[in-house]
Amino acid sequence: MAEKEGKDNLYHHEFVADGPTAARQRYVVLDALRGLALLGIALASYPEFALWTFLSPSEQSNMPTDGIDRVVRFLQYMFVDGKFYTIFSLLFDIGFALFLSRHATRLFIRRMIILVAIGFLHLMFVWSGDILLLYAIGGLLLTLFIHLSDKAKACVAACLIFCPVALDAVTEFGGVDFARPFYDAWWRQATANGINEENFASWLRNAESYPEMFAFLVQGAYERIWEFVSGHRLPKVLGLFIIGYLMGKRQLYTRLSTLSLPTLLRALILPSLCLSLLYAWSAVGDHLWGLTATTGRMALTNYLCQSFIGVFLFYGIGLGLGTSLGLVQIEVVAVAVFLFQMITSHLWLRHFRFAPFEWL
Repeated sequence: MAEKEGKDNLYHHEFVADGPTAARQRYVVLDALRGLALLGIALASYPEFALWTFLSPSEQSNMPTDGIDRVVRFLQYMFVDGKFYTIFSLLFDIGFALFLSRHATRLFIRRMIILVAIGFLHLMFVWSGDILLLYAIGGLLLTLFIHLSDKAKACVAACLIFCPVALDAVTEFGGVDFARPFYDAWWRQATANGINEENFASWLRNAESYPEMFAFLVQGAYERIWEFVSGHRLPKVLGLFIIGYLMGKRQLYTRLSTLSLPTLLRALILPSLCLSLLYAWSAVGDHLWGLTATTGRMALTNYLCQSFIGVFLFYGIGLGLGTSLGLVQIEVVAVAVFLFQMITSHLWLRHFRFAPFEWL
């Protein structure tokens, strides 16, 4: 007991300072998982940056890489889609728990307000697929629940995560489309800017000035709101945040090394692979079942830089490679970008303690 208390005192002693997290205070497993999540986010987002996602099925099938693209698409649904934003969500809130163990709630709220500003600027001026704004709003809402008991937090998290299932049921069987007003607002804005179904996929590739790109980003912001509402993203993310907060508070990530591979296979990997295979088969085959570690230390900076690089590579104000690459080529680019970020992150952290946006 005395040894445990000594360790707890050391933990609290190391985390009372008001400055940023020092290198000795970091958990390697969290940074490694953040780096893995960033790779997955690049693999998931670059097909949109490259405008491949916006192509019609016939245009996609005309790509010279169509055969292998179909395989890559299936693997994407199985191993990438929906997985890494979940990991990123949990890691965000494990970080929140660590932060709140060292600082007052008001300082956390101030940080979330700054993140709201960063996410809004990213959404409006760089890329319509921003997730930071949603995370910042989720972080602010999290403060409403942190004073509940752990059991109550877990119950709230379960309700929030399963809430979209009930909402989808209301939409599918009750005919109540919660997202329709946002969909209509999105297309009104797109039409006002001259964007339609015919030029949607090629607009950003052909945009040779930032004002043209910005016109697309404005309607894209409306589209992003519609995606959040139609996908019920806020309750899901908030539920994951509460789970992540509990994991961070109880330091469950420190016990990963004690789990044996057979235990992990039985408890997590095999069931998740089966469900992922079912999801990939459903998504690719149109079997509709309803609506229903170095880079990780610079997660925020690298996430934003992936957007800047994607704009440069695929939009008309840069190299204009959008709509010209098949999915397999796009994912090779995504991996190359991530490897580039691994190298630059390593070089940066050799000379600086914090990445630019983490420092901010």
